[in-house]
Amino acid sequence: MSEKLLEIRNLHVTYRTDDDEIFALDGLDLGIGRRETLGVVGETGAGKTTMALSVMRLLPDRVGFAKQGEIFWEGTDLLKATEADMRLLRGNEISMIFQDPMTSLNPIHTVGHQIAEVLYLHSPGAAGGEIERKVDEMMETVGIPAERKVEYPHQFSGGMKQRIVIAMALACNPKLLLADEPTTALDVTIQAQVLKMMDSLKEKFDASMILITHDLGVVAQICDSVAIMYAGEVIETGTAADIFESERHHPYTIGLFGAIPDMTRKTRRLNPIDGLMPDPTSFLPGCRFAERCPRRMELCERKRPAMTPMNETHGIKCHLFGEFDGPSERRAAL
Repeated sequence: MSEKLLEIRNLHVTYRTDDDEIFALDGLDLGIGRRETLGVVGETGAGKTTMALSVMRLLPDRVGFAKQGEIFWEGTDLLKATEADMRLLRGNEISMIFQDPMTSLNPIHTVGHQIAEVLYLHSPGAAGGEIERKVDEMMETVGIPAERKVEYPHQFSGGMKQRIVIAMALACNPKLLLADEPTTALDVTIQAQVLKMMDSLKEKFDASMILITHDLGVVAQICDSVAIMYAGEVIETGTAADIFESERHHPYTIGLFGAIPDMTRKTRRLNPIDGLMPDPTSFLPGCRFAERCPRRMELCERKRPAMTPMNETHGIKCHLFGEFDGPSERRAAL
């Protein structure tokens, strides 16, 4: 077994509808160590949220299915755990900050009640006074006066709602925090404040964090390692230095960097990656990015690439860096 805190191996997740079966994760491999911050980056539809929901075992009933693979949490495969075991784990050892703070809070309960509920569920023998003190402490920790715990979600701004959600997620001092684009609904100034607070709280509680985002600037600021996702799989992984400083990258990663506005150059339009993600109901046998790749070759359309190590920490899943079937294909790639 790996020494990683969480390790996902060859995970396949599908969503079944009346018409089709959607392949949301297609052989996902991912891991995070203790006290590490992992940034998971990719455009909408890459499978980032599905990955987090799979770890929490919160895929929608009768719709989402983990068909194959393993999710090891400290040596235990969560896909084989009972629902009772998962209820003890959620919020206590693994917590999740959902994408939209506006819909993550119950509008008919005070914010203090909602933080306290997490504590009551995982500390059934705790006294009421002890719970209230912990609620006050968590409110103050995220920068909200404790006396506001008797107020309702609609009385808080978007940024303060997100702070409440973070307080709920950290109330039981979890070992792993899954943050699903926690600043998407916030303005730029509040984003910076919330990210700085999350990073400091992670250090305070000695936790690991998986930060799901589409913002490479955020990743560069607070992440130790990075995983680039595309069409349900990780196509490049490495330390932050590997991703931001290496000269070798997956063509998709190069496209993501190319789409970032350059403040030193005058241009009329942004530079997006041409094309769209492949149809998740019928993947082609080759590389998932082949149809959009400016450096594709015949091999890419018929053979799926394997992850090729660039060094001890950096890996790229692309035929440009892997082994080829013949000299002509190597010449075509170079």
